[in-house]
Amino acid sequence: MFHQIGVFFMSCLSLYLTFCEAEDYVLDDRSGLGRRFDGIGGLSGGGATSRLLVNYAEPYRSQILDYLFKPNFGASLHILKVEIGGDAQTTDGTEPSHMHYENDENYFRGYEWWLMKEAKKRNPNITLIGLPWAFPGWVGHGTNWPYDFPDITAYYVVSWIIGAKQYHDLDINYIGIWNERKFDSKYIKLLRYTLDKSGLQQVKIVASDNLWEPISTSVIFDEELSSAVEVIGAHYPGTTTVTQALLTGKPLWASEDYSTFNDDVGGGCWARILNQNYVNGRMTGTISWNLIASYYENLSFGRDGLMTAEEPWSGNYVVESPIWITAHTTQFAQPGWRYLKTLGHLEQGGSYVAFTDGNGNLTIVIETMTHDHSQCIRPPLPAFNVSAQSATFHLKGSFNALTSLQVWHSKLDFKRQNSILFKQLSPMKLSDGTFSLDLDVDEVYTLTTITTGQKGAHPAPPSSTPFPKIYKDDFNVRNPPFTEAPDFADQTGVFEYFINLTDPGPHVFTLRQVVTQRPVTWSADADQTISIIGDHNWQNLTVTCDIFIETAKTGGVFIAARVDQGGEAVRHAKGVFFWVYADGTYKVTNDIGGQIVLAEGLSGTQAGVWHTLSLTVKGQYATGMLNGYPLWKSAVVLQPKNGWAAIGTNTFELAQYDNFAIEAE
Repeated sequence: MFHQIGVFFMSCLSLYLTFCEAEDYVLDDRSGLGRRFDGIGGLSGGGATSRLLVNYAEPYRSQILDYLFKPNFGASLHILKVEIGGDAQTTDGTEPSHMHYENDENYFRGYEWWLMKEAKKRNPNITLIGLPWAFPGWVGHGTNWPYDFPDITAYYVVSWIIGAKQYHDLDINYIGIWNERKFDSKYIKLLRYTLDKSGLQQVKIVASDNLWEPISTSVIFDEELSSAVEVIGAHYPGTTTVTQALLTGKPLWASEDYSTFNDDVGGGCWARILNQNYVNGRMTGTISWNLIASYYENLSFGRDGLMTAEEPWSGNYVVESPIWITAHTTQFAQPGWRYLKTLGHLEQGGSYVAFTDGNGNLTIVIETMTHDHSQCIRPPLPAFNVSAQSATFHLKGSFNALTSLQVWHSKLDFKRQNSILFKQLSPMKLSDGTFSLDLDVDEVYTLTTITTGQKGAHPAPPSSTPFPKIYKDDFNVRNPPFTEAPDFADQTGVFEYFINLTDPGPHVFTLRQVVTQRPVTWSADADQTISIIGDHNWQNLTVTCDIFIETAKTGGVFIAARVDQGGEAVRHAKGVFFWVYADGTYKVTNDIGGQIVLAEGLSGTQAGVWHTLSLTVKGQYATGMLNGYPLWKSAVVLQPKNGWAAIGTNTFELAQYDNFAIEAE
């Protein structure tokens, strides 16, 4: 007997364990189905993450949008979640509010309206979600807390939903509370009441876009709150949930997830969590932060998107591996389908899920991502092992009669850097509802009855090129008609196109900083407003701009070079900042806070008058000119060595800019 076992074992080794180690898995709908699948999506915003996308010329901009949203083409996303702009820094920049001030409404600011319409144009069934990260200062009445005046906050959020419909014919499906901040039960109930009173009963609430707790326990023990909340949404759950969340009976979403550099490890992270969010945590929706890495790469979390589009000046973009990993699920299962109950982990590591539409269609997604090749940026990933294996799947119940399945395959190759992404293979023939697969590590398979899958392709985009060394903008040409000037990335404050009707001279069309009160912040906004532009590698350059101070006595503006930081670190930015003030003085500083002074003196500048500033930084020296005349002798600049160009103001104040120009070496 023992001799026979030994012979059998050795024969398995000689066959490389191909069949001897095969494990059996059953997919069956006879005992009922699992939870409703709510979809996979991407998040635009949470920090101006789509900022550069709108500046792409056609046809490249439409091509990018196709890869994101067009059904049966690329990622074919089911969900688009957007930031409700709040005039404050929210990771990689600021997004403008539809209400800068209490008596101000404008539903054409920013690019999220445009993006939602483009997504809807490609996929009329896409789910739209809005969530505030920050709020204009008037909402908090000077405090940094929007819940002190919940009726005002609810009115502000609901007005955005109404504006989406009234001005853009966009139906918002879900609304959030306040991104990654404490929730207030009274506010959630008031928001539900305000939505209903406004005829928006169809708009559902997601709460709380933070952790599973304490929102889950609050929903369990508060019947009114439970009635108000449709979905429990958690951020970066690590594929797990908590008992209380499951006990709510609510749909559970990873309402923000991924946030990982979009190389193949990022693709592995995305593949693993898309499956295991349901296998481990029964999450039925997963939303990537972010949708597309379309912001300057040296800002926070550079290239943490499903694809990359950070060069509107060249037209270059990159369709990264997460796009095709997404397609493995999104092209073959739609919101409203149901998960099968019979799913789980593979014996040698990895996972499998299955979906059905209830009408005979079946989609199975299998992933075998290894630990080191699927690490997300957060949370930390506990150790686990995955090895090559064979798996035999037995289809039971209504699927037993299937005779073939379409097969799509991806293999992330970290040794030869020759990954296979979303390749269609020959159909899989089934015998009595059974099929087998030899699974290697770091693979994704989709087996499906759906025959419409497609790896879409556009002609290759132009090659990557650096930001132009010669750059000019007089702010007269407004095409496309967004409120932001091309390539400027606001980091604190909001800089918008402005028509100066009181000036019959050469400065009718300008760029204006419009935020005059510190917002209810989400991040650490600087005390000064600032918008960056250009190439972070710039060292030697000249920045020139006409400026107009609007605030008498206390007003001040700057132009800058070699600005080294933005995003959440913007208040600590170093660079060369050339300031002029309404009191007739100037200052040159090495920091945005104005504490490290390199030069200072009288300038004769005043409010209500246009002045031309010019700043040249070359090597260790900086020189400046005012209205064509030198203002100071060379100031010594030791740090930083490189950075962006920028414009900004001394405080949250009105100021205008015109005829901006850069000459870089």
